Amino acid sequence: MSKLPIAVIGAGLIGKTHIDCALADPDIELVGIADPTPAAAELARAIGVPCFADYPSLLATAKPRGVVVATPNATHARITIDCLEQGAAVLVEKPIADTLDDGRRICDASRATGLPVLVGHQRRHNTIMRKARAIVGAGTLGRPVSATVLCTWLKPRDYFDVAWRRQQGGGPILINLIHDIDLMRFLYGEIESVQAQSSNAVRGFDVEDTAAVVLRFRNGALGTVTVSDATVAPWNWDLSTGEAARFPRQDINAHFYSGTEGSLTLPRLEVWRYRQDQGPAQGWHDPLTMERTAVHTGSPYSEQMRHFAALIEGKEQAVCSALDGLRTLEATLAVTQAAATNTAVALPA
Repeated sequence: MSKLPIAVIGAGLIGKTHIDCALADPDIELVGIADPTPAAAELARAIGVPCFADYPSLLATAKPRGVVVATPNATHARITIDCLEQGAAVLVEKPIADTLDDGRRICDASRATGLPVLVGHQRRHNTIMRKARAIVGAGTLGRPVSATVLCTWLKPRDYFDVAWRRQQGGGPILINLIHDIDLMRFLYGEIESVQAQSSNAVRGFDVEDTAAVVLRFRNGALGTVTVSDATVAPWNWDLSTGEAARFPRQDINAHFYSGTEGSLTLPRLEVWRYRQDQGPAQGWHDPLTMERTAVHTGSPYSEQMRHFAALIEGKEQAVCSALDGLRTLEATLAVTQAAATNTAVALPA
């Protein structure tokens, strides 16, 4: 069986991750990289893959069936739509775009061409999240009531040497919180409204360094999230899961989901319930039991690449479609709007 031809546009940090995953997949052939930098050309030579200075040349020459778009957010819509119109399915890095209008344009182009778009919310592909979704989907928690999520850590000073990280749109709401909002949607469904407060008191940059968010889900559950990149703390997905080797893993929880019949912690996958063999529980005076599931570890990026290939072949449905990516962006931008206006922001049905 011939390998599936895949190309990558953008060979920065996340682009290199996708390149490594494509090279490691036995069913995929990396047919090209598009990036104008000398570093990209050197990388391409090292791995024996053609490098193109621009993506139109890559599309015309390499003719990939699938393309990974790992470029700056503002370019996502233009490049993704061009790829779709040239007959290539797309895995576009999160966020799907930098504006809702551009996100909608991607959704429209996917429908018009009949080609799938997968949005790179890689955490959905983590085995932990797969198990968590199965637990919630099975009704183990009963009716969802609340979700409490922490996204707190300290970014080093040199992180902010790049100018856009000190400006609106470069802060932890759009860069980091968007992942946690996507996971909350993945487990609890659509968000109805958002309230938020943000602060730049620590660093004094134009962009926020801290935010507190309240979400109302359409199923009636409420969620709270605290996000900050200016605090010494381990409570965040990256440190608690070990998804990326560059972060020191901590054996802690950062997400807490509670329902009428039980609660779930992540990433430790602890389910807390009253003991069934003691009859109907009356409440807080009764003993709680905890059951923990240990899942196999694996790279969510590698699984995402495998899924992308299966999506192109029509073997699977998108784990995070263009519409899904748009809904997550919509909720995340609503956080910024709510904080700026000090009002609740309702999301469209």
